[in-house]
Amino acid sequence: MLIHLTKRYFMTDYIDPPHILLTQPVPEETDRVLTRDYIVHRLYLDAAPELLLEQVGPYISGVITGGAKGLSRNMMEKLPQLKIVAISGIGTDAVDLNYAAQRGISVTTTPGVLTDDVADMAFGLLISTLRQMGEAEQVVRNGLWLQTNLPLARKVTGITLGIVGMGRVGQAIARRAEAFNMTVLYNSNNPVPGLAYRFISDINQLARDADVLILAASADGGQLIITDAVLDALGRDGYFINIARGKLVDEDALLAALTQGRIAGAGLDVFAHEPHVPEGFLALKNVTLQPHRASATLQTRIAMGEIVLENLAACFNGKQPPHQV
Repeated sequence: MLIHLTKRYFMTDYIDPPHILLTQPVPEETDRVLTRDYIVHRLYLDAAPELLLEQVGPYISGVITGGAKGLSRNMMEKLPQLKIVAISGIGTDAVDLNYAAQRGISVTTTPGVLTDDVADMAFGLLISTLRQMGEAEQVVRNGLWLQTNLPLARKVTGITLGIVGMGRVGQAIARRAEAFNMTVLYNSNNPVPGLAYRFISDINQLARDADVLILAASADGGQLIITDAVLDALGRDGYFINIARGKLVDEDALLAALTQGRIAGAGLDVFAHEPHVPEGFLALKNVTLQPHRASATLQTRIAMGEIVLENLAACFNGKQPPHQV
């Protein structure tokens, strides 16, 4: 069912509506409201984005961007009237929060609404990778069913699942794991009160104990989490799934571990230097690849758009945005 946005989010006290900079597309429903209530500049469509910033930068009051794309300090410095950076997503690692705070710029996210989609993607990658669904699909598509003897896949139900990061997404993954009769272990900065899953403080030990390791940690700290040592601990029968951020993983070490058979396979929705994907991953049959689409469902993107509009409206009406970080 499609959701139609009819509410007027911007109750203007201005003679002229605020100028908004879009760094990436938004759903049609959201775009319609933005176009109605604001003056919108679409950076992602402009053939000369630097020139556009020179021309409209002095007028921009709000920026809508994604969690992965963010907004650099360099760009913020070109926007002297900027009041709000509205992130359609939950990651703030690509925004200079300290600089934004110094200038009094609100930074907002869209928490909660994308949790299920990201957890679903984690399980989609897990099942696809362990059951070799990508490789098997190519056998069918290429008419090679009778000529191909695929190796037996890895059973999913009943495995031991290690989750790195037990926030909203990590807990949603864990709940799905229960339906598959999985044993859930987790690592995070601290144990989460009230959870029945076993906390393991040492990530290497978590990897040793797990059949599948899912990275669901926040990237706000930016620290490297999945190292060569973690992959060695995961071992030749272990699988790695990443729906967090690519920069949290030593991609060279991961590619080497996969190529050398030191881990069994991987499912990756994110990469360190998107949209660039290391070429070595493309040739591996034991890797499932996605173009950072964990939250890319129509229903969730519309819901994220609703929150973005609410945050903008609050800011431009002199109120604190409801989802300010």
